[in-house]
Amino acid sequence: MAGAVIIGVGPGIGTSVARRFAAAGLPLGLIARTGATLDAARAAVAAAGVTVAGATADAGRDDQLTAALDALTGQLGVPGALIYNAGLIQRDRPGELSREQHVTAYAVNVLGAMTAAVHLAPAMAEAGGGTIVITGGMPEPDPEVTSLSLGKAGVRALTKLLASEYGPAGIHVATVTVGGAVAPGGPYDPDQIAEHYWRLHTQPRQSWEREVVVGGGSQ
Repeated sequence: MAGAVIIGVGPGIGTSVARRFAAAGLPLGLIARTGATLDAARAAVAAAGVTVAGATADAGRDDQLTAALDALTGQLGVPGALIYNAGLIQRDRPGELSREQHVTAYAVNVLGAMTAAVHLAPAMAEAGGGTIVITGGMPEPDPEVTSLSLGKAGVRALTKLLASEYGPAGIHVATVTVGGAVAPGGPYDPDQIAEHYWRLHTQPRQSWEREVVVGGGSQ
């Protein structure tokens, strides 16, 4: 069975998505920025009994990210699902960050997703297709989180671009837009959000959705 590669397996959505895909029996390739985060994610899915491979990488660094992806596909093969959940969440108003700080944030929030997709999508298509899901957010831009608002707007555009590029080759590209703070038991419960990722992965081609807005509808 083709597995799932999940980039950004911190507590919250990343770990919940890992648990959901593991519950279906899929082997997992997990990528986190630190070894401690990776170990916690491994522990969270241990009960499922699936094969788990892990690697550390800064999602904003192409060299680290592609090396981690190569290591995981070398162990698990070409994935059937690629989940990009990495993000740099910080409070910043217009003018508060330097140009370099904005570039760093955008590299994690948007460019890492493009790097991962471009790196794996051709092999996924050759293997018969698959799913790429990117975690979105900020349905309305907020000046109190300027860099994140710019990043999530970029995610929406990137999702459309990747869908146009790889959709004809059998790759379902979608984004899950999360409009609020993620917390267990609340309106943005990570386990409930993870169900959307699984539903997108298992959708028949004629029903593909490009965006799911948590608490809203789909497009």
